[in-house]
Amino acid sequence: MSLSLHNHNELYARGQYLANTETQYSSDELHAIKLPGNGPENAKTITVRLANTDGQRNAARMLVNRMYSWRGYGDNHHILTAATKTTFTVYDESEIVGTLTLGVDSDKGLVADEIFSEEIDAFRYLPNTKICELTKLAFDTAVPSKPLLASFFHIIFIYGNRCHQCTDLFIEVNPRHRRFYEAMLGFQRIGDLKINKSVDAPAQLMWLKVSEIRKQIDQYANGAARMNARSLYPFFFSQREEAGIYARLAGDVSCVPTPTDLAYWNFGIPPSSNSATLT
Repeated sequence: MSLSLHNHNELYARGQYLANTETQYSSDELHAIKLPGNGPENAKTITVRLANTDGQRNAARMLVNRMYSWRGYGDNHHILTAATKTTFTVYDESEIVGTLTLGVDSDKGLVADEIFSEEIDAFRYLPNTKICELTKLAFDTAVPSKPLLASFFHIIFIYGNRCHQCTDLFIEVNPRHRRFYEAMLGFQRIGDLKINKSVDAPAQLMWLKVSEIRKQIDQYANGAARMNARSLYPFFFSQREEAGIYARLAGDVSCVPTPTDLAYWNFGIPPSSNSATLT
């Protein structure tokens, strides 16, 4: 299953929406955005995929190790396979240029528990709380533009929210990247800096309420603030685009409810009682 992103930078610059769920796409395409480039002749198709084969996971692992090694974080990292972990990849034509893994809490805990278990436990045992984390983020591209990053994070949000219904999201980052996650996505710092021995570098735990993601998406849904935005949220998909992506996922991913529950996604109506959930 893949979700394709075509380039339309001019529309983003004018703060307009391209998507129309009635637009005809091929079986391998879903959505179009124009990434920054030097004219239409340099347009590229960027494809977001679930890494659900050994080959795709190996490509993600190699990218992570290449980028982490370049930053001095070592080159022996792994992409774990588990029902609670979903790895997403970004391809520029046939070349992988990005990856990120969504991990949901289980009896084995989260990766961040290795050094931040006390901080995470403070959330884990609250009533009506289900936690998750983002790990193994790596990008090797000359165009990690706001539209690309926003689209990538939004697709992961759509998948994670509908499949797992988590309430609280964590990410462990190098302290020099804290401002990016604060300004771009609204993460907040939790606890003090600690040393992550696996990369031999300081680490900061950061937290974001999943409901806040939804609130920010809705706040910027008209795209009016894109021109001078520091946040990624103005570049997230419109409600129409989001519904189209959700409908595509509903046809390809077993944990996503049927398209009849689109009212929940657009208007906050609780999903029907027969909605499937991955636990």
